[in-house]
Parts: sequence; structure tokens; C-alpha cells
Amino acid sequence: MKIGVKVGDVMTRKFVAASPEMDLIKCAREMTGKKVGSLIVLKEGKLVGIITERDIIWAVSKKKNISKIKVKDVMARKVLTIRPDRDLSEAMSLMSKTKIRWLPVVADKHVIGMLTIKDILRIEPSLFDIARQTMKIREESEKIKRRKTSLSAGEESWESWGDCEECENFGPLYNINERLVCESCKDVEE
Repeated sequence: MKIGVKVGDVMTRKFVAASPEMDLIKCAREMTGKKVGSLIVLKEGKLVGIITERDIIWAVSKKKNISKIKVKDVMARKVLTIRPDRDLSEAMSLMSKTKIRWLPVVADKHVIGMLTIKDILRIEPSLFDIARQTMKIREESEKIKRRKTSLSAGEESWESWGDCEECENFGPLYNINERLVCESCKDVEE
């Protein structure tokens, strides 16, 4: 379903870019200073990658000397992009399917902007519920995976699916103190 708003009408035109040779400390300072969660990585004006907060956090947790790590060492090289003439609904669908929050906007092989979830919500606040639901679905699927892992380790299992008697959220329910509660409420009850 088309919204009638083009990506180019909503995107951030003053995107922040990084060089592949920039060190991660400078990159993190740039993100903090500009209050952004990602940087488009350009080499000679061409898109070569994207680096996000998560990439930097991963590097900090895995590497010993972060000052020697370059953007090119941790950036994502396969970057999904979108054209400015595409309908905003297409961008949202792409972001939802791939679980990304940033899309570089490209025209004639040049990056001309960046589309973020914040940009979309700023222009169309009613889409907040859709974005929130997508995040909730992902969170629930992660809980189910964790539960399957813990079941194989011998922990108790959920009894049924339904609405939690405490918070009324739908999901797997556990019998705790004669009440059927979800995993979140189960942790509080115990």
C-alpha cells in the first residue's frame, strides 16, 4: 500500500560520512558529536559501507586495542540502498524485512541522503505502532529461542499460549503461584 510520500521528501540530506581509514575512536566521537547512530562510509565519493553503533560496540567487546581499528575493519560492506523516487512504504517494508534502521539514499550512483526510522516517524507518527509491533515481534521470537535453549538445559516449560493474567500480553504462559503469566511477568513473580 503506497503512502504517497517519496523517500526523497523525508530523507536527511545532511548525512554524516566517514572514511574507511578513520579509526573507531574518531568515528565514535563523530557519531556522538553529530548525534547519529550510523555513518555512511565513502571512498572517493562512492558508497563502500556503513558503520553503526552496534559495529563499534562489537569491536570494543572483541578487540584489545580499539585505537588501531579502522572503520573498514568492522563496517558492513553489503549495504542496502533506496532511490529517492521510491514510495516511503517500500522503504518501510525493506527496513522491516531486513531489520535495519538506516537506508542510504542513492541517485546516479551517488549518496544524496540517509533515511532513518526517525525520519519516517517524524513525517508519519501513525507508523509508530507498526514500528513498535515489528520490534515486539522480534523480541518475542528471541524469547522463544531462549526458552527452547533453556528447555534443552532442563528448565521448566511454558504451559500454554494466551493472554498474561498480569500484563495481558499474548504469548507463552507459565503457571506461577496458580496464575498464568508471560515470561516477563514470570521473572517478577519469582
